[in-house]
Amino acid sequence: MSHTPEVDALAVWLDEGYPTAYRTACLILGNPSDAEEAVQEAYLRAWRFRASLSSGSDVRRWLYRVVVNTCNSKLRTEIPHRDRRAPDTELEGVSSPADAARDVERDYDVVSALGDLPTHLRVVVVLKYFADLSEREIATAIGRPQGTVKSRLHEARRQLAKHRSVRPAAPNTHSEVLQ
Repeated sequence: MSHTPEVDALAVWLDEGYPTAYRTACLILGNPSDAEEAVQEAYLRAWRFRASLSSGSDVRRWLYRVVVNTCNSKLRTEIPHRDRRAPDTELEGVSSPADAARDVERDYDVVSALGDLPTHLRVVVVLKYFADLSEREIATAIGRPQGTVKSRLHEARRQLAKHRSVRPAAPNTHSEVLQ
């Protein structure tokens, strides 16, 4: 069966973008099942509204906007009615093909701290550090000015630096005294 160039381009876009979109949704929603559902819904929306994407537009930014909006919609409507947090063990395997499992283990404490951030801060951190978007791309993806992205990133970094799971452990003074 012959495909149109549009369908072929979409297939490439899906193959390349799905793992990162899934990881992004996992980190925003905190639950792999919700993330899978959100990404599938986002891709269906993206396909349905593909004509709204102007020629020459950055598909990647547009996809992140659809994924983030879908995640935000789930956070507002569905998830508040139940416990949205998955056991931490379910998030251990969330990684892109480029990140090996060792990266997820190393970043486990950061992911834990990330889950404690308010959603509006967690989204910008995930898009910046896990999806590797620029501040300008994040602004487009979340529909906010670039200055808002900068201030949210600043506040998120401040809160993460204070979080108990990412602060360095205090030296054990009792063992030093005993030796």
